[in-house]
Amino acid sequence: MNRHDDEATPEFHEEFDAGIDIVAEPLRYPRSPLVALLLIAIVPVIGLLVLERWADGEADAYEASRNANDLLETSLDGGLAVDGVAAEALSGVDVPDLAPELSTTILDYRRAPVIVASAASAAELRAAVDPVLAFIGEQSCAAVAVDGVAVTSLNAELPVIPASSQKLLVALAALEVLGPDFTFTTSVAVPPLNNGVVDGDIYLIGGGDPLLTSDDYPVGDDSLPVITPTSFDVLADGLVDAGVTRIRGTVIGDGTRYDDEFVIDEWADGVAFNDAGPYDALLVNDARVRFRSGRQDDPNEAAAREFVRLLSDRGIRVDNGWGSGVASTLVPVVATVRSVPMSDVVTEMLMTSDNNTAEMLVKEMGVATSGAGTRAAGLDAMFRSLESQGVPMAGVELRDGSGLSTANRVTCDAVLTVLQVGAGGPLDEGLPVAALSGTLADEFLDGPMVGRLRAKTGTLNNPPVELDPPAVKALAGYVDPRAGIGPGTIEFVVIVNTPEVTDESVYQPLWAALGERFATYPTGPSPDLLRPR
Repeated sequence: MNRHDDEATPEFHEEFDAGIDIVAEPLRYPRSPLVALLLIAIVPVIGLLVLERWADGEADAYEASRNANDLLETSLDGGLAVDGVAAEALSGVDVPDLAPELSTTILDYRRAPVIVASAASAAELRAAVDPVLAFIGEQSCAAVAVDGVAVTSLNAELPVIPASSQKLLVALAALEVLGPDFTFTTSVAVPPLNNGVVDGDIYLIGGGDPLLTSDDYPVGDDSLPVITPTSFDVLADGLVDAGVTRIRGTVIGDGTRYDDEFVIDEWADGVAFNDAGPYDALLVNDARVRFRSGRQDDPNEAAAREFVRLLSDRGIRVDNGWGSGVASTLVPVVATVRSVPMSDVVTEMLMTSDNNTAEMLVKEMGVATSGAGTRAAGLDAMFRSLESQGVPMAGVELRDGSGLSTANRVTCDAVLTVLQVGAGGPLDEGLPVAALSGTLADEFLDGPMVGRLRAKTGTLNNPPVELDPPAVKALAGYVDPRAGIGPGTIEFVVIVNTPEVTDESVYQPLWAALGERFATYPTGPSPDLLRPR
């Protein structure tokens, strides 16, 4: 009864009083629609099962035809033998025609040939890759997917030391927090001139640009030279254009946008001032001055000293040399220079594995989100950004941007998700390419991955060899499909934590074996073979 039962008619009451049976006969639904729905659900499943049995049978027949001695013979501890599977190993399999000499019914699995073929090829890829993953060790992890769909994994949720694969996380977070079009600005503030003379100090104000480079600095001597430098000379030319001829004071380098942590204490011995640091919001030539050896202790003072050299080359005299300090807010800016966009900065960091760039991007994220140019603020912003983008952060511990700290922890699940979120964007486009560029220029030289595999590398040594912390070798990125095959990009992460893995005789056979197996994808029936007939 509803709220208007009191408005029922007298006839209704009379019928009710007469004892009419108000219990309705149970409803009976026709069975035909239910049967049809069950068929719609079951028949494709049966088709997939049949196809899987076919794929398994073909794989078994193929494996049985190979010489067992060609399989992987030893573990990482003894070196990994490459079995020489050719990229076309399965492409010549004679697949029987599974289609009957009848028109394909509406419920046949052939109505979804691309999906079914992709599933079969993924199963073949899993069968090819799993034997290799078995050799990476219990402290390591791996994960493989195709176009975002999981294929196989090993210890994917295990926290491991990432080494420089950590920079993938920095890249994705920086692109989201700062934006792909963000640029760094470096400026020079100069007091009013008196006939071209500055009666006081001038200020070189850092804006966090990690790529500031003097035009004549010999970066070609570096193993991985800067790719997209910001010309430091533009600022010196700006003072010439402003009419400056003499500075009676000092050139003061101001890096106070960030804190004064120039290196990280928990890095291993020998890392600071060699592999990374010192860095601050004002950094030129990676804290180096031309005609002086090594990196200087204070990056702000080093930048000021280099600027004095550039001014001298242009005929501008500086009476009191260089130093570091805080710029006066009363002194006007007369010259500025901007970096390339963040999308290109990320490419620089990934392509050359630049440690200073990674650490400075972390601090810039801190400035952007909390106004604090500190490592702690930046790592907090980075963690929250990754989490908001769907990266699983359970087990992830961020201690720096470069990945040089052995206290960092990531999971292969997290790194794989980073790759999937970043696919098709600046992160994807900025990775080194096998045998062609960046840190992969000397890897995969003779195999099927040349020009197809692009990935971020990671390396941490552990001399003397110990179990804690282990050495680290990482590779994470993408493999493009063979030409003419169509969609089907492999996304993969392999992070090996084990002693001696940085030895070429250990990791290169592992990389080669993975490359050969990745090259077999896709195999199994093609969509054309499975189309309706």
